[in-house]
Amino acid sequence: MGEHQIIVEKNVPCLLSDGTILYSDVYRPYDGQQYPILLTRLPYNKNDPYYSHRYLDTNRLVENGYVVIIQDVRGRFASEGDFYPFKYEGKDGFEAIEWAARLPYSNGRVGMFGLSYYGFTQLLAAAENPPHLKAIFPAQTFNDLRAGSFFQNGAYGLGMNMTWALESIAPDAIRRKFTDPEEYKHKILQLAETIDNIEEEFRFYPIKEWPALRKLGVAEYFYDMLECEMEDKIWDEFSLGIEKLKGITVPAFHLGGWFDNFLAPTIANYVYLKEFVDQPQKLMIGPWAHGDFSSQIGERGFGQHSSQAWIDYKEDLTDLHLRWFDYWLKEKETNILQEKPVKIFVMGTNTWREEDTWPLPQTEYIPFYFHSKGKANTRFGDGRLSVEMPKEEPTDRYIFDPSNPVPSIGGGTLFDQLHSVGPIDQRTVEEREDILVYTSNVLTEAVEVTGPIKVILYAKTNACSTDFTAKLVDVFPDGTAYNLTDGIVRSSFRKGYKKERNIIKDQIIPYVIDLWATSNVFLAGHQIRVEISSSNFPRFDVNFNNGTTMLEGNKFNTATQTIYHNEKYPSHILLPVIPKL
Repeated sequence: MGEHQIIVEKNVPCLLSDGTILYSDVYRPYDGQQYPILLTRLPYNKNDPYYSHRYLDTNRLVENGYVVIIQDVRGRFASEGDFYPFKYEGKDGFEAIEWAARLPYSNGRVGMFGLSYYGFTQLLAAAENPPHLKAIFPAQTFNDLRAGSFFQNGAYGLGMNMTWALESIAPDAIRRKFTDPEEYKHKILQLAETIDNIEEEFRFYPIKEWPALRKLGVAEYFYDMLECEMEDKIWDEFSLGIEKLKGITVPAFHLGGWFDNFLAPTIANYVYLKEFVDQPQKLMIGPWAHGDFSSQIGERGFGQHSSQAWIDYKEDLTDLHLRWFDYWLKEKETNILQEKPVKIFVMGTNTWREEDTWPLPQTEYIPFYFHSKGKANTRFGDGRLSVEMPKEEPTDRYIFDPSNPVPSIGGGTLFDQLHSVGPIDQRTVEEREDILVYTSNVLTEAVEVTGPIKVILYAKTNACSTDFTAKLVDVFPDGTAYNLTDGIVRSSFRKGYKKERNIIKDQIIPYVIDLWATSNVFLAGHQIRVEISSSNFPRFDVNFNNGTTMLEGNKFNTATQTIYHNEKYPSHILLPVIPKL
């Protein structure tokens, strides 16, 4: 009778060595036997099924012989202490794992699962080497906060950071701080009004003086992090750099999405751990957005076999987790290691493929060069893209006006705005004069592009500092232009975290714009397109072209941007082309 009955224990205390108590909800089999533990640690409320269960069926995990523990991290919801993002998660995670291993219904073997922040809590805990941790399954998560999460090539992730602070962090922070019912009601309504008008909040500058959180009296970390220089050592305290990654000694299954805002760090975690860790690593990337594993992302559908519910017509994400953890925590043969370590979804043909390595060993990196007669502005201009090396060609120019930045339409984003995520038709935004558009001829045969992508842009500006952006687009036969991936580079951080002081004004400089990665077959009848501009707002803060940005600036200048594409300065996109067999 009790074969499939589940015991749920609420608010089970986990006492840390400093006296802080973290509270967990425990889901376990009814029979009183000992089982492996599957632990997740999150700041989003263990009682909220949207976050605590999200993309996995917790009941099925228990029915298959696991104890599932969902824990509020320090300073969030039921748990004691003061919350500061990422700061305590390594050591707290270590202690939580060892506590879980000692529970009377535990057999001493612990695994961890979760996405985003609670993917990061896995990695930070694993870097502390808890002896009872046997395997992890981090999904859509990050590493160095300066490399693709809080910042990207020096540009601040404005939309994500504001949205996260207001929608994810502030509500519980307000509840904990303002215990008087009337004061709490006032503050929470004030928060709601701010979120309802978030597009206006995005436009406030200088961001360091943004009044919204100050008025609410919460989330001071937001301002603290803005005061840190990119090269400051304090980032090491919150981040997971290569040295910490080298300390991880457990097998990990890395789950990503082509339209996830943490795609690059997810791939990097896999690549680094495969190189440094003497334990199996696996990588799966679907056509997904952040926390969205459905078959329809943005304005495109990729088929039922692309969704979390029916991956490759074989299994759902819960089954995939069970196969991974059954092997490592129960020593069951599940064939998980007989499968190739890399599994990716190829858009265009909408098929899954398995590979031995990332990037794919058969990749040919082919430059597609920019061409024009000097008027590549808008999709109606004369910009062309081809493998032919340019000869002598006129430059292209556009005016970058910080008061009218290019809007973020789709992409690997995470902020509160309509049409902000995934593949979205770019034709309207491509009518702007401040966007250069380079398009190939109509393809007579399919071209597969799978792997890391970058643009090498030879550019000159009349500003003392500025930004450049690039976007890869698949143009369908009817003209619909779907974005695949994009990137940005801030001139002052084009060589790393140390701010460049060299003069760039009126200098022709090669800028490398990292577009992260994709997997897409440009089908016959389609065209390959690249957009070049200088802003992507509110995904990133806007450069004011005068040595300041929205972070600290009060005034801005327009900038004249000149793009070179000739024999001496051959601007191009470097595409990872997969040759036909």
